[in-house]
This record gives sequence, C-alpha cells and structure tokens, in this order.
Amino acid sequence: MATRTDAPTRREQILKEAARLFAERGFHGVGVDEIGAAVGISGPGLYRHFAGKDAMLAELLVGISGQLLTGAKRRLAEADGGDADAVLDSLIEGHIDFALDDRPLITLHDRELDRLRDSDRKLVRQLQRQYVELWVEVLRKVYPGIAEPAARSAVHSVFGLLNSTPHLGRPGSLPGRGATAELLHRMARGAFAAAAAE
Repeated sequence: MATRTDAPTRREQILKEAARLFAERGFHGVGVDEIGAAVGISGPGLYRHFAGKDAMLAELLVGISGQLLTGAKRRLAEADGGDADAVLDSLIEGHIDFALDDRPLITLHDRELDRLRDSDRKLVRQLQRQYVELWVEVLRKVYPGIAEPAARSAVHSVFGLLNSTPHLGRPGSLPGRGATAELLHRMARGAFAAAAAE
C-alpha cells in the first residue's frame, strides 16, 4: 500500500501498472505487451513474474483485501485496547490512505471482481467480511447503543463513501490530498454519528 517507503520491486511495479491500465481500459482492453512496455520489459518477460493477466488480477484484488485487513489488525494491536474513538479514527485514516493512493484498485474491484476464479473471488469476499467485522466491533465500542445490523450497514455505507474517490475527478482536480483526506474523515465520522443517533 501507499505507506511503503522502500523502492518497489519489479513485481510491484508490474502490478501497479497493470492496475492502472486495467482501470483505464478494462481487463480485456489491455495486453501483456502494453503492461510490459509500461515497466520497460517485453510482454513475454512478464511471464517470469506472473502466469498471465488472470494471475495479476487475482494478486491485485486478493492482495489489497489482505493488506486492508492486515493494516486494520495492526492499528488495533497498536491501540492495545486504548480509546475506541482513537481506534476508529485510525481505521478511517488507513482506509482513506487506500482510497486516495490506490484509486485504480477501487475501479478494478468494481469492474473486474467477477473475472476472478471462484476460489479467488471467495477469498476476496472472506477477507472483506473480516475487515468489515473488525470495523463493526470498534464502531459498537464507540457507539454502544447501535445495533449490530445497523453498525454493519453503517460500515458498508462509509466504505461506499470513502471508495467514491475514483469519481471525484482527476487527481490534480481535487483540493489537495490533505484537504480531501480531512473532508472524507469528517464525512465518515458524521455518517457513523448519524447512524448511531437513530
């Protein structure tokens, strides 16, 4: 994810360019030669890293779902049972980082999830359910009066809000990353508060 500070590996470069190209033109609209050219290797050279485009798509979508869950678990562990409000803020910040820095993966998930093999699609869904349930648990600590089904609906709704970033316009047209992140954070907290108020 975007929090990495070390240089990306060739494999990571390939995945990043594949995600960008798939999001721009669709999975079937992109050939291995184009992905290879984007990272400075021949199309056939990609097969040293991946079995094919299907393998790239699976690694992208399974990978980001796993990274989101792992990141959320890390944030909870770092909080070590601390203030639930701070934990919720931390979860929101982590998801906003994803939503702003990995926008092509959101588009890719929306458009291409059904192209995955059944086993990979089920794994994505399983990781996503665990991620949602982690949020639900934290949200109910912040708002003890909110029923579990309402909390789950609120979490899904906030994900929809945060994951709308591909539709906010081109990256240069946004008011700036910091201002956009702050706005998204306020909106997420406002949505959770409104759900709890009911």
